[in-house]
Amino acid sequence: MPSSSASTTDAAKSSAPSGGVQSLERAFDLLERMADAGGEVGLSELSASSGLPLPTIHRLMRTLVACGYVRQQPNRRYALGPRLIRLGESSARLLGTWARPYLARLVEETGETANMALLDGDEIVYVAQVPSKHSMRMFTEVGRRVLPHSTGVGKALLAHTPANEVRALLARTGMPAATDKTITTADGFLTALEEVRRLGYAIDDNEQEIGVRCLAVSVPDSPTAAAISISGPAGRVTEAATERIVPVLQQVAVELSQALANPGPAA
Repeated sequence: MPSSSASTTDAAKSSAPSGGVQSLERAFDLLERMADAGGEVGLSELSASSGLPLPTIHRLMRTLVACGYVRQQPNRRYALGPRLIRLGESSARLLGTWARPYLARLVEETGETANMALLDGDEIVYVAQVPSKHSMRMFTEVGRRVLPHSTGVGKALLAHTPANEVRALLARTGMPAATDKTITTADGFLTALEEVRRLGYAIDDNEQEIGVRCLAVSVPDSPTAAAISISGPAGRVTEAATERIVPVLQQVAVELSQALANPGPAA
């Protein structure tokens, strides 16, 4: 953020009446903490993690419940509310729009179809794609949902997730084989994630579709877990091509991350 924007924001905070900007920041922080906790928490848990007193949290949660962004469960715990779904869907569409110029650059520099995907719950959802200019090219419908274990983007997105959380996810989704190359055991998938961490990128080698290879990297410091990838026929996405493509993928991911982190001009 430019220094002028930062100073403007700081000034706004200091001059805002009590309960103004600070309450807004606290409310969003609580929503983030709820999401990190799996979507449902108790007030005491929020107080312990945020350091805010219980009366403050209770007041903020009452407001969020009244607005539909949080709902109180019968067990008196609080869960993220359905009104957030509309915001999330709109945000995901915009994220895909913002990513398209970067995906277009990937296509220009690699020659292969470029994709962007998010981790949504236990599934991978594709939010943007720019197709290759080759007559033989890969096509994934935007909005398509797949399981993480058979995709390069899934591996990239889960590479730094704790092993126990990965195992829990795989237990919930199952590990059906899309091809005879698909990894179908939790131990095998965790081994693949170790390789992703070692290499700095993920590979789907005929695991989602025979004859197709995919290279993927996560978008560092993305506001939501995101990955970009290229996919193409195995005859084109060879080992030699991988050495050329991966640095481009990694560079574009960094530039996209920087663009997403830029909040734009201050109001």
